[in-house]
Amino acid sequence: MCNLYVFVVLHHNHCRIVHVNVTDHPYAAWVAQQLREAFPFDDALRFLIRDNDGAYGQEVADCLEAIGVREAKTALASPWQNAFCERVIGTLRRDCLDHVVVLNERNLKRILSSFLDSYHNVRCHQSLDDNSPDPREIEPPAKDKVVAVPLVGGLHHRNRRAG
Repeated sequence: MCNLYVFVVLHHNHCRIVHVNVTDHPYAAWVAQQLREAFPFDDALRFLIRDNDGAYGQEVADCLEAIGVREAKTALASPWQNAFCERVIGTLRRDCLDHVVVLNERNLKRILSSFLDSYHNVRCHQSLDDNSPDPREIEPPAKDKVVAVPLVGGLHHRNRRAG
């Protein structure tokens, strides 16, 4: 049995997860590659808030400098300093990963992809006035009855009006 690690890049203002990937061995070169993939077209943000994980090394610092992003490291053992990302990680665990059996890296990527589709298009976010990062369509009551549409393999549902 191997441990799998999930790397998440979150855009705070929009509650949008802009990049996610999985590995069984996070190391500096892999993390740097994930940052390049998260911001491929010189659209990187100004700051990256991160913890002091050992997977960040000089290669990551060089990558951030190359794409014009300044690091803001949290203090040791202070997850509250990056509360938005900690909340997203908790949501991934509570609403998804605690309820599924992960078989391998590929399976975990598929589960996360399905969950993130629901997270961005359906899930309510208080900071977005109870809307989703991709705003949902308001369905008038004049439409047909309400039906449940299964998401994330039936783990979650979205209620929609039929018709």
